[in-house]
Amino acid sequence: MTTGGSEIEHGYPHIDTVRSAVTALFKRLSYDTVSTFATSVLPVDVAFDDTEDLHLGAQRIARALVRQLHLPDARMVVTFREMEHAANVELTAGPEYFIELNDRFRKHRKDIGAALAHEVMHVYLHRLDLSFPGTRDNEILTDTATTYLGTGWLLLDAYREHGPFSQKLGYLTPEEFGYVLAKRAEFFGEDPGPWFTSPQAYDAYTAGVERARQDARRPPLAAAGWAARLRYAKDRRTAQDPRRSQRPAGPGDGYVFEGPSPLRVSFPCPACHQRIRVPVRGRLQARCGLCKTLLDCDT
Repeated sequence: MTTGGSEIEHGYPHIDTVRSAVTALFKRLSYDTVSTFATSVLPVDVAFDDTEDLHLGAQRIARALVRQLHLPDARMVVTFREMEHAANVELTAGPEYFIELNDRFRKHRKDIGAALAHEVMHVYLHRLDLSFPGTRDNEILTDTATTYLGTGWLLLDAYREHGPFSQKLGYLTPEEFGYVLAKRAEFFGEDPGPWFTSPQAYDAYTAGVERARQDARRPPLAAAGWAARLRYAKDRRTAQDPRRSQRPAGPGDGYVFEGPSPLRVSFPCPACHQRIRVPVRGRLQARCGLCKTLLDCDT
């Protein structure tokens, strides 16, 4: 996990992998299991001040994260040492797991919860046997799952920029953390805004909210803007032309027309990004089979 000291990347360079991670999470856990994470870990459960014993406090926070992820038989042993990265966990058969935190967290206790959240999620995904190939993509999966299952707001809140000092934990950009957090907030009806202590983290969250809203404004969803609707209508007419053997896809909108007659259109669910296929026949409602989201469409 990255720490401070280097230039912080912004924007959405990993968004395709992030979306794939949300889909993979729903596929591996199911809608029913994901729904059990409707409440995030609360700030009071991971607060850490200078009056509390360092090791006892770290163990307390680790237990809170274990409870959040429904891992009652997992025990986290937290230690501190000098190291290049922010944290590391030894993935074994369990039930005991050893987490090492960078020595700098001795003086930056408020970020211990963020560092532990990422490492405890590694344990959770290890037990699920859910991973992506390659270190980079697997770490993005870990950050995405941490955020979507209710502990990753801590990682975003650890993002701060004050003049020459900058810090970010995790592999997602601040805006990507905000994007996943916005997806979670929409799905569960939860508002994480009041929990942020970092102004920069809150700004990244609001940016992520706007990017997440764009997913719900892409055709054939009924909420799509007029310009996108015009493009969609043009592509639909082209797709209905019997002289064409290939069906056009929307430029950046993700929909694809499929034939032969009756013509259908497939598009990513704005909530979980699983592809949905519906007939091209005007206004209709479609329910995602993976995350159960009901969608108003104009096909």
